[in-house]
Amino acid sequence: MDLGYFTMPLHPPGRNYVETLKEDREAIIMADRLGFTEAYVGEHTTDLAETIPSCLMFLCSLVHATRTVKLGTGTLNLPNGHPAAFAANVAMLDNMLEGRFIVGISPGGLPSDMEVFQNLDRDRKAMFLECINQMIAIWTGEAPYNLKGQFWNISTERTLIPEIGQGTILPCYQRPHPPIVVTAVEPFSAGVTAAAARGWEPISANFLLPQWVKSHWGKYADGCAQGGRRADPANWRVAKTIFVCEDGKVAQTYGKGEASPYRFYYKQLLYKLKKAGRANLFKETRDAPDDSVTLDGVVDRLVIAGTPEEVTEQILAFRREIGDFGTLLYCGTDWADPALGRRSMELLAEKVMPAVNRAIAADTRAAA
Repeated sequence: MDLGYFTMPLHPPGRNYVETLKEDREAIIMADRLGFTEAYVGEHTTDLAETIPSCLMFLCSLVHATRTVKLGTGTLNLPNGHPAAFAANVAMLDNMLEGRFIVGISPGGLPSDMEVFQNLDRDRKAMFLECINQMIAIWTGEAPYNLKGQFWNISTERTLIPEIGQGTILPCYQRPHPPIVVTAVEPFSAGVTAAAARGWEPISANFLLPQWVKSHWGKYADGCAQGGRRADPANWRVAKTIFVCEDGKVAQTYGKGEASPYRFYYKQLLYKLKKAGRANLFKETRDAPDDSVTLDGVVDRLVIAGTPEEVTEQILAFRREIGDFGTLLYCGTDWADPALGRRSMELLAEKVMPAVNRAIAADTRAAA
């Protein structure tokens, strides 16, 4: 199992913005040094807690500060922009990273972003699909473009001057384009099936209960079958909220206590999702009432916290519950205590994951 990194990011609104930007950047530089294989960064425009409005711009700051980790958008919220701009900016970053890039895409989930970009009451799923289709058409086609859609029309027919290069969008480094991943944030997500049928891979969100994460595998397998390919668990990425500490008492306090940054994360998320009518993500059964979802219950079920040995067993138990998958994405949270935040990443990479992989290998040999 590989180890990756995913951050929304999410910080207390009162924190100094310059400091949190540096902190988010340091975490990914650390992930690169520790051997994490991938690192994804989210984006939101209208939120004082989720403070990166452009994941592409943020990732540009990491091009020369990282060496081997693949950087990914987590995600580009496609209805909030323009397909030609996305296609060109992705191509530029893919070239800057010399192919060390993954494109994560979604319709976006923050209602205030939808409102500010004037798509709150529009068919955002249709906008998402048209946007990525036009981006792919640009990456795989040639100028002059002549793309006509419901939401965007893209052309350089009137202004193309091919002999000097005017009117052409530069190609990606990876041909025809970087790998595409989609985030799955709903139980039994139909979007996972549609994505897999097109050759794209899923990321299961960290804020889903294990039984809903497990539901994504069947949907992914269905999509792979539609696309005529084998469903490989190695291509399934699963995000999880984890805190590791040598001191078990500190692990529980910092990971789940009243002042925990992990508790703050889920307090923010639970409030937002309840307001948006999406408390179902935290429900044990789909017909449970909204008031059955409590912050204590969410933190208890979704945060893995403990010593390296305890976290190893919790990750293995989680894997036994949902099935095999290829990459565990460690979710970045606010570094309320920077030393503990850094040490958690070190312990996960240097102690926990080797133990997890030894146990997986032993189970595989025993089953052979």
